[in-house]
Amino acid sequence: MKRRNFLQKSTLGLVAAASGLAHADLLQAKVMPKDDITVDSEPFKLGIAGYSFVNFNLDQALEMMKKVDVHYLCIKDFHLPFDSSTAQIEAFHAKLKQYDVTGYGVGPIYMKTKAEIDKAFDYAKRVGVNLIVGIPNHEDLPYVSEKAKAYNIRYAIHNHGPEDKLYPTAESVYQLVKSLDERVGLCFDIGHNKRAGKDSVADLQKYKDRIFDMHLKNVTSATNDGKAIELGRGVIDMPAFVRMLRKIKYTGCCSLEFEKDMKDPLAGIAESIGYFKGVCDGSR
Repeated sequence: MKRRNFLQKSTLGLVAAASGLAHADLLQAKVMPKDDITVDSEPFKLGIAGYSFVNFNLDQALEMMKKVDVHYLCIKDFHLPFDSSTAQIEAFHAKLKQYDVTGYGVGPIYMKTKAEIDKAFDYAKRVGVNLIVGIPNHEDLPYVSEKAKAYNIRYAIHNHGPEDKLYPTAESVYQLVKSLDERVGLCFDIGHNKRAGKDSVADLQKYKDRIFDMHLKNVTSATNDGKAIELGRGVIDMPAFVRMLRKIKYTGCCSLEFEKDMKDPLAGIAESIGYFKGVCDGSR
């Protein structure tokens, strides 16, 4: 039964990509009943990174999330600006609630000064989340550690691949934060890590104690010029990755960050979400 479910769900994603139909449309047509998707029983939560929707307003983004049946969002400032008032933040959360979506964190946010770090922590507190995905300068890491402790907000540094001089890999982040307050850790971008020539499955196990958040993406090759692609089509072994998530008992969000066809991403997002849910069910 598990194998059949996995094959059915994986096929749905491929059909959606080939025909231009969104995976959610197939779900609504009852090709696969919603109750048969078991990813929601995992200890980790499936989400979407807000950057996936950089070309869309909040309503459009939430409509796409509704179609693919995903309920967690990492909030980007183009949907909720840093200077938002209390009323605007309340209206934002009310809008998310209409779509059964929870904003679980904010970022990624680049922070080049201590003042920008202060602003980010104040923003997260006012938004009401306990996670910041950030990119600080190395020399400011002790200050980030102090702020994370003072606010009791976790700070997850995002690795950005071989072009990134600050944080190219999970290892580069871990080596800098391992002696800091336990609230400072990693937003593990598995695709960028792979582009830097690293084994993202092995690194998930190595650095598990400091991984607070995760950006799911697959890539065409483990090289500098590897391109983002649908989860089931790249060089990262996603079934092995899911098995490792279970082995380390990961309980955070796994958020798809879809960076292909960003002006028309729904088919690729649907394929990727369908594939991931199928892998979660089929690899039990």
